[in-house]
Amino acid sequence: MAITTCVFDAYGTLFDVAAAAREAAAEPGREGFAEKWPAIAKTWRLKQLQYTWLRATAGVHQDFWTVTQNGLDYALEEQGLDDPDLRERLLQLYWELSTYPEVPSMLKALKDAGMNTAILSNGTPDMLDGAVSAAGIGDVLDACLSVQSLGVFKPARPVYGLVGEYFGCSAREVLFVSSNCWDACASSGYGFRAIWANRAREPLDRLPWKPDHIVSDLTSIPGLAAS
Repeated sequence: MAITTCVFDAYGTLFDVAAAAREAAAEPGREGFAEKWPAIAKTWRLKQLQYTWLRATAGVHQDFWTVTQNGLDYALEEQGLDDPDLRERLLQLYWELSTYPEVPSMLKALKDAGMNTAILSNGTPDMLDGAVSAAGIGDVLDACLSVQSLGVFKPARPVYGLVGEYFGCSAREVLFVSSNCWDACASSGYGFRAIWANRAREPLDRLPWKPDHIVSDLTSIPGLAAS
């Protein structure tokens, strides 16, 4: 069955989640933060994800913006930083994360080939709208699908079902791309053709399912969708 619909995780896949900390570190007067930003960015992302899993398991949902703030607060405290202005700046920058360099042309190539394109994300609708608008990629995306409508985070199976509900397509018509191996694996278990964007060259997660392809960036996605 041919691919008709290409769906992407947002944070870490299309949008560079380290960009907020990296850009803040380059601003004048933030020399102390500049020494610690890589560790803070890594912990911020890790705790953000861990908090989604813990909330999903406990059955107590909070929106992704709350979870994002919780993760940042943990990361800053871990590094001994108590700076409300820095915290506010990092959160502001998170709403306007830059995309990875290949993303705009990759999405345009998919649209030129007649594909449906969408984001499927833990992010709230407002967060996703802000990121898409700041990146200027709204014209090459047909939809931004958020877990907020379900009240549970990925990798819960109903989340992947949002794609078929929106586009009216079968699971095997969907190519799903994520920088999170667990997300790509879970989407494969759901029935999507799955691609893991392994930018960090990490080991494969030990899960019951595997992605169909592993790539180092998103440049090859149009070709893989066509094949």
